[in-house]
Amino acid sequence: MKLHVDYCLYLVTDSTDAILHGRDLCDVVKEALLGGVTVVQYRDKTSDTATLIAAAKKLNLICEEKGVRLLINDRVDVALAVGCAGVHIGQDDMDVQTARQLLGKDKIIGATVSSKEEALEAARAGADYLGIGTIFATPTKKDTKSIISLSGLRDILHFLGNHPHQDCQNVSTVCIGGINASNVQNVIYQSYAPLIGQKPPKKLDGVAVVSAIMGAEDPRKAAEYLYSLITGSPVFTSFQPPPNIADWPKAERVKELLDSVPKIIKKVSEVNPLCHNMTNLVVQNIAANVALSIGASPIMSDSGDEAGDLAKLGGGLVINMGTATHAGIQNYLVALRAYNLQGGPVVLDPVGAGATAQRRAAMTSLMEGGYFDLIKGNEKEILAVSGAGGTKQRGVDSGTSEMSLHEKAFLVAKLATQERNIVLMTGKIDFLSDGVRTYTIRNGHRYLSMITGSGCTLGTTVAAFMAAHLEDKLLAALAGILLFEIAAERAAVRLDVKGPGTFVPAWLDELYISRMEVLNDNLEWLGAADVLPCVT
Repeated sequence: MKLHVDYCLYLVTDSTDAILHGRDLCDVVKEALLGGVTVVQYRDKTSDTATLIAAAKKLNLICEEKGVRLLINDRVDVALAVGCAGVHIGQDDMDVQTARQLLGKDKIIGATVSSKEEALEAARAGADYLGIGTIFATPTKKDTKSIISLSGLRDILHFLGNHPHQDCQNVSTVCIGGINASNVQNVIYQSYAPLIGQKPPKKLDGVAVVSAIMGAEDPRKAAEYLYSLITGSPVFTSFQPPPNIADWPKAERVKELLDSVPKIIKKVSEVNPLCHNMTNLVVQNIAANVALSIGASPIMSDSGDEAGDLAKLGGGLVINMGTATHAGIQNYLVALRAYNLQGGPVVLDPVGAGATAQRRAAMTSLMEGGYFDLIKGNEKEILAVSGAGGTKQRGVDSGTSEMSLHEKAFLVAKLATQERNIVLMTGKIDFLSDGVRTYTIRNGHRYLSMITGSGCTLGTTVAAFMAAHLEDKLLAALAGILLFEIAAERAAVRLDVKGPGTFVPAWLDELYISRMEVLNDNLEWLGAADVLPCVT
């Protein structure tokens, strides 16, 4: 009878002193099992066969005491000598079919895969589970051929979930490579992203870790924490709209949205959420003024060192890639992970993401480094984030559009579905989507495109609104956009406004005045809202 394996928290051992720091391997594994590890793979690339067998026998006894399965990396002969649950095979090792002939039908065989082709071959050859990776760069695996990243993991899971072969449907899946407490929840959450028009992908059955437990000062505590993160719901989990929302009449959907706007604006004023801006120096002053005008409490800090404390204050974070230095990106990543752990909403503004190789690399690092509740950018920036090949951008401007309205709506819906978040594509017409609900917003004024930082301050606005209304972040973002853009329309037609220079102070005034009108239940200005649902 085939052995049962719980792949939830899969520990891969490392026998090097750089990881063990003089500790005994068996003692570390024993502590990890007490912390909740559900399966162990013994990996040792350097010891001789006799040493491997002796160590594996000890580990197998420890695992059996806890009802946990032990697998051996690569060495079928060691697995047979020990009588453990099975083996894990790499691409350069014995093939799955041969291993099956040697081990028999009841033993567990896992295979490392890093592409759809390798996944299909291993599944059809009879692998019980696939070790998909390497997801992120890691010092514990020196022979990494390629880093597949989160997007590569998603591709393989979609392929398996949509493949007609039964072996692809039945095979279990584990991801590996650079997984730790700071990224495990967003990896699990974002790996399961049903795409428009396709069957759902396979879900991960578990996460494999090495250093996050083996290198921890307290392996038991590290395992306990990881297990709680893997089995618990992410604190940043987005609101899930009603499943029948696509069937709502268009007028009803828009009315539902607009009825919520005043309530959310009032909530921002009541909560006075912190809005933490990690942005370039050029726009810090106007971003702070906009935050104050909408009822938020701004702080401008590019230091990752204080992000952990700021994230505990219940606010939102804006990461603006306007200054994409190496040091800046590292600070952004620290802050991103801090807010993800606290559940505070994070907005990514990928300024000029497609302009240079450095910015493309920075964007990739950020996207792989954590979860963004909302990604805001112009057409070229959203194309770059979506991975569209050949996307060119000169500076931070969007340039001439080459897409139809339907194509834009489909792009933002697809990206939102893929990332399981909200996407806002700005322009003469804005597109807002969470993958289920997609809307156009035709408000704003051309003066916004003629002043420095209007796009950056829109990020500030939606971050503050989402922090105040976590129940439905898309509605919160929409409320912020409408306040922001209708205030611009009102400011532009004032008699004291002669152009962009006089527009800015008038616009700040109108942001404040519009908010005050809502607090006094004067909603007349909201009649200017021009919002329509899109069919994607």
